[in-house]
Amino acid sequence: MGRPAAAATALLCQLGLSAAIQWLGLAGSGVAWNESQHCRRLLPEQLQLCRRHLELMPSIVRAARRTQQLCQQSFADMRWNCSSIQRAPSFGPDLLTGTREAAFVHALAAAAVAQGIARSCASGELPLCSCGPGPSEPPAPGSRWGGCGDNLSHGLQLGAAFTDGSARAGAGGTPGLRAVNRHNGAVGRAVLSDSLDTRCKCHGVSGSCSVKTCWKGLPDLGEIASDLKSRYLAALKVTHRLMGPRKQLIPKEGDARPVTEMDLVYLINSPDYCTPNPQLGSLGTQDRPCNRSSVGSDSCDLLCCGRGYNTYTEEVQERCHCRYRWCCSVVCRRCRRSLERHVCK
Repeated sequence: MGRPAAAATALLCQLGLSAAIQWLGLAGSGVAWNESQHCRRLLPEQLQLCRRHLELMPSIVRAARRTQQLCQQSFADMRWNCSSIQRAPSFGPDLLTGTREAAFVHALAAAAVAQGIARSCASGELPLCSCGPGPSEPPAPGSRWGGCGDNLSHGLQLGAAFTDGSARAGAGGTPGLRAVNRHNGAVGRAVLSDSLDTRCKCHGVSGSCSVKTCWKGLPDLGEIASDLKSRYLAALKVTHRLMGPRKQLIPKEGDARPVTEMDLVYLINSPDYCTPNPQLGSLGTQDRPCNRSSVGSDSCDLLCCGRGYNTYTEEVQERCHCRYRWCCSVVCRRCRRSLERHVCK
């Protein structure tokens, strides 16, 4: 076995430990995914899907990378800034124990896989699928259905089979935790489904747009992450309790509204993430840059948790006094200016 394959095997070996999102560790994989042996250390349900549809794996690896990027972008200005996702597949308690933060990551990861497969179908990258089916409703006046829409149904089906595989296989914590993870993954896919929209391209003399060709397409995953961030802030704390013949997720607080299929849910309260605490998955906010003039989550008051902050002045060089020179270049001077930076104590 070559060095890349051996590295992939070592990586995938870690993926079978516990969490349903440990496959996000594939973000660091440089494997070409052209041999089914690379699948053998995935969780059982994921292993079967990988072997049957090895061609899906590049889309799933890209989804893992995009999930990591967008999670860190979405929480960059908050105490929990999703930096722990870079440790995948060796997550800490913040992403393993049914927290509000884990709810967001499970939902985003599920949406990312489904979107990636849907778009790979439309691009012709996958031999098992192609463009999405044409819409059943009639087109708007002056337009016609055409083009190649994202294959959402295929993305949802195979995405759910992969990301929910560990929960169905019975791995990864208590039944309550598996139910929460399954629910949040379904929320991610539901938000993605609702985002499917009509895209059009104009045709006509001199761009007159006398006729439009339209299709159904999915937005950039960043829009889905923004929607899920709002749901993260409004997430419901739940318990897994027997209700009638089976156990269900119900609000922990008796006066809370019922859980819907679009609500992110969590089992345990998160720490405030102000100080380092490995047992809780908190890295703390010491040495994090803050914004002294902000009143939001990136403000020095909130981000530094009342500990105060240090101010540093540094000199930076930047382009200035730029002018256009005929023909055809822009000439600039280099100017120096002082910049204040504020860092949490």
